[in-house]
Amino acid sequence: MLAWMRLARVHGKVQRFAAEHARACGLSLGQFDVLVSVGAHEGLTQQELADRLLVTKGNVCQLLDKMQRDGLLVRRQEGRANRVHLTDDGRRLFEEVVPAHEDRIAGCLSSLTREEQTQLNALLAKLDRALE
Repeated sequence: MLAWMRLARVHGKVQRFAAEHARACGLSLGQFDVLVSVGAHEGLTQQELADRLLVTKGNVCQLLDKMQRDGLLVRRQEGRANRVHLTDDGRRLFEEVVPAHEDRIAGCLSSLTREEQTQLNALLAKLDRALE
């Protein structure tokens, strides 16, 4: 139980830290997550995006509607699925904010050695797979 509580506490701290950065970029944390996911995997369907973000398709639709209105992404009908792509403005924002975000997260983990970070990643991956 202690490990679970510690994991939840660390997650909360990192989420707040990430949310601050997203807000500074003019995005909610959900919109930031969409930007990162679509930027890294252009052409995801809305369902694939929802699955990646662990949210409902309805929640993703609301995020996509706002981001489409803001000119950051477009949805293209392909068969029965909508595929999501960044616009030029969305791609520029992705290229600007993602490296800065990665640096911030690396800073959060900097108290761990490279070996400890590798070990932590392996343990979390094992736990993630077990919870599938």
